[in-house]
Amino acid sequence: MNRYASLCDDFFLNMNLSTEMDLPTNRETVLHFFESVQKKYPTMRNFYSRDRGDFVLEEDKDHGRYRWCTLETRRVCSGYVNPESIEDALQQHRLILEIAPYTLSVSPLDCEALDVLFGFDFTYRGNHNQLVAEALGLSPSMERILDQPGVTVLNYEPSLTVALDEECRRQFRVSVETRTNAYQVRTGDYPEEQLSVYVTARQYGSLSPEDDFLATLDRLAATCREMIDSYISEHLLQPLARAISLK
Repeated sequence: MNRYASLCDDFFLNMNLSTEMDLPTNRETVLHFFESVQKKYPTMRNFYSRDRGDFVLEEDKDHGRYRWCTLETRRVCSGYVNPESIEDALQQHRLILEIAPYTLSVSPLDCEALDVLFGFDFTYRGNHNQLVAEALGLSPSMERILDQPGVTVLNYEPSLTVALDEECRRQFRVSVETRTNAYQVRTGDYPEEQLSVYVTARQYGSLSPEDDFLATLDRLAATCREMIDSYISEHLLQPLARAISLK
């Protein structure tokens, strides 16, 4: 089991490559791309097309651990839910980036953005927004609002994006996504939903001639892991897990 699995109920590691030009959609090219993926991962045998024209190849989801890959109009995506190790997931994403230039004619010049996302899901039946406010706190300028009698938090999804270079082409973002609405708060009827923390590193724009997709992927993944290990685990993930366990 990967070392982040103990921090949440479900962990996933995704890669998204967005392009400036439309990707090929003809039958032969699409099938060749997914057959190249399936050759490496034979258990990815569920292939289908969504209503908007996206194509999906994925493993069975019955056991809670599965790989998936999608081909959209201007985006190639790859994900692994509850991977056995971080390296297993990264190897899958490297494969996608290795075959995309040959099967889909994707060029580093055509790169609009490449991002790596580490996702952490917490299962919680209750007001997600209130939980996040209690576990993570608010900024001093707003925390007194919660001291008012009868106040209930309806929306609180803290998010922070920072630039990692002077040109703002390499960015890092951490965000919280809640899934509680006003109706649920009003009725007190809360379904068992997942509260998510997303940790994302993104490279914008065409890659330089001396760079490539694989090196960029590894650099972005290293950024996410460093941020998680040095700050996010202790100050976001663990407080959320503790707050849920006490409810």
